[in-house]
Amino acid sequence: MEDIPLYILLIILFVLLILSGFFSLSETSMMAINRYRLKHLAKQGHRGAQLTIRLLDKTDRLLGVILLGNNLLNTASATLVAVIIALLFGQDELALLIGTICVTFAILIFSEITPKVIAAAYPERIALFASYILTPLLKLLYPIVWFVNLFVSGLLMLMRLKPQKETAAAQTISTEELRTLVLEGGHFIQTKHRSVLLNLLELETVTVDDVIVPRNQIEAIDITADDETIQQQLLTCHHTRLPVYRERMENIVGVIHMRKVFNHMKGGPITAATLEKIMQQPYFIPSGTPLFTQLQLFQENSKRIGMVVDEYGDWMGLVTLEDILEEIIGEFTTPAPTQAGVYVRHEDGSYIVEGSAQLRDLNRKLGMQFPLDGPKTLNGLILEYLKDIPESGTGLNIAGCSMEILQVKNQAVRTIKIHPVAAETE
Repeated sequence: MEDIPLYILLIILFVLLILSGFFSLSETSMMAINRYRLKHLAKQGHRGAQLTIRLLDKTDRLLGVILLGNNLLNTASATLVAVIIALLFGQDELALLIGTICVTFAILIFSEITPKVIAAAYPERIALFASYILTPLLKLLYPIVWFVNLFVSGLLMLMRLKPQKETAAAQTISTEELRTLVLEGGHFIQTKHRSVLLNLLELETVTVDDVIVPRNQIEAIDITADDETIQQQLLTCHHTRLPVYRERMENIVGVIHMRKVFNHMKGGPITAATLEKIMQQPYFIPSGTPLFTQLQLFQENSKRIGMVVDEYGDWMGLVTLEDILEEIIGEFTTPAPTQAGVYVRHEDGSYIVEGSAQLRDLNRKLGMQFPLDGPKTLNGLILEYLKDIPESGTGLNIAGCSMEILQVKNQAVRTIKIHPVAAETE
């Protein structure tokens, strides 16, 4: 190389460093690229995405060609630097040492660290571009790559390691991981849409017990009552479907749809005998059924209302299809007058809340942080916390929320005054 001008050797060295940097770019971008985004682009017909997926399907070959090119170029750069030092300084050992340090520094800066930092910042752009170059290069160097990987496979066998190929099951993500993706995609997903997606993910962990309408808040018809009482109840009810019981609320015998009732009213007064003809069989739901499962069961059984029973078969309350849909998209129905006073806000920012209020509703609507892994209502939470039936005027603090019990009746907390959380933290 003595006949080659020095500036030509320096240009060649610069080109070698740049080419080595390309392989470093390719390696980092291929490993850092979003696989789900890549699959989306491939389905849209993006040629670069399709090539990238094919390369990533054979990771050993991809890494083989990248590292082969990278190491060959780095070795060539070091050799070329040694030649340049020999031409300038002869066999001076100090010059050779300084040259080695300089070429190592140059490789680190221009061929390794800087390219990899850039690739980590823009993996998609670089990987899609690099796939057009790496694909033909892999075909050209495949015999060498195959030969090198042969030794790699043998070494792994000696070490008793057996790398498994990434299957479709291995690429799936958990519900919690998907929730994180939705939360971090806030800039790309509208607030309402993000809320719906998060609520959908929660349907597997939320059960019918969390949205149940308690038995003492349910309008129901006693089929053994006199016809005048039944007629009056039907004319003043606030719901489209009503449970029907015989003598005791625990003895549910059916469900009536008010549309059918009004149709029969055209022919005369409604009697108990009429109700028995038009009522449907009650649909019972075991306590603890996940909401997503119940949504599917409602669909499969063509039902819109179900009676929740505990492990002893006792009726706890009811759940409707609308209750589950509201868990997904938020409230879209007007509450009945019997449920209108659950939350009353005062001028000082405090709330008067009924003891039957659901903890999930309090957390969602009032910004509380009550635990949800135990009792479902505020009354149940207070009784569990105190381990006793409290008296009116009792003050307590649960989950950082200060509250005062206003009324206790029939061994249950009826009304509670909740002070704003912000006031407690000031």
